[in-house]
Amino acid sequence: MASKIEIQKRCEYCNEIFTAKTTVTKYCSHKCNQRGYKAKKRDEKIQIAKIDIIKKEAEPIEMIKAKEFLTAKEAAILLGFSVRTVYRLIDNGKLKSVNLAERLTRIKKSELNKLID
Repeated sequence: MASKIEIQKRCEYCNEIFTAKTTVTKYCSHKCNQRGYKAKKRDEKIQIAKIDIIKKEAEPIEMIKAKEFLTAKEAAILLGFSVRTVYRLIDNGKLKSVNLAERLTRIKKSELNKLID
């Protein structure tokens, strides 16, 4: 059964005015429908990627806060310094650390708290 309704609407993709034959029509043509759908899916993927980035940035900090002994890199992330600054603080004696091996420098979290206080 064909409808004889003719409604003037604005296309959601190109913003052109067109004559719609149904009340639910959103786009003026099949091409605008495809482009609108693709733009919507692209925006959804971007939002998902942004959420993933925020989650990945928050996870390491929470894991670092749970540890008692930290590496120089983890201490730098927690303090907001560069790794080189953390090593400079260790060399100057302002931050105590333990050298377990040639490349295994560990810093106790209580020492970081003393540095801040």
